[in-house]
Amino acid sequence: MKKSISLKLNGHLYALEVEAKDLLVDVIREKAGLMGTKEGCGTGECGACTVLLDGEAVNSCLCLAIAMEGKEIVTVEGLGDPSNLHPLQQAFIDNGAVQCGFCIPGLLMSAEALLRKNPNPTEQEIREGIAGNICRCTGYLKIVQSIEQAASVLQRATSP
Repeated sequence: MKKSISLKLNGHLYALEVEAKDLLVDVIREKAGLMGTKEGCGTGECGACTVLLDGEAVNSCLCLAIAMEGKEIVTVEGLGDPSNLHPLQQAFIDNGAVQCGFCIPGLLMSAEALLRKNPNPTEQEIREGIAGNICRCTGYLKIVQSIEQAASVLQRATSP
């Protein structure tokens, strides 16, 4: 059974036909054509599929698309673009935090959710904020440093 839904994805309104079993991660990739969101485990354990749902970090592999009617979703494509990177994206590049890159979209979205709630997190709060994201390539040090750098840049940008 198909149902028409509308959702706001990276600031754009999408009218989509979905089936009751369709997962948000699949709809983002296959129907909206946004390939940044990755599916790793399919069970909510790895965080590769993390997106912001009404400002909260969620595993899109656990969300039924049919339940997203009227919701606002932000994927990694909604953070910045190649000519105007988000401070988190730039910090990950500056600090060499990207290796294979598979986990990075989810890590960026978890970090964005964290910084929206807590613009000046401690190292421990950063580690807790990204605890749902698994990276198999790094020891997380450069990732944590990148989030600290982005927090600093964002604070300077919003200071009077």
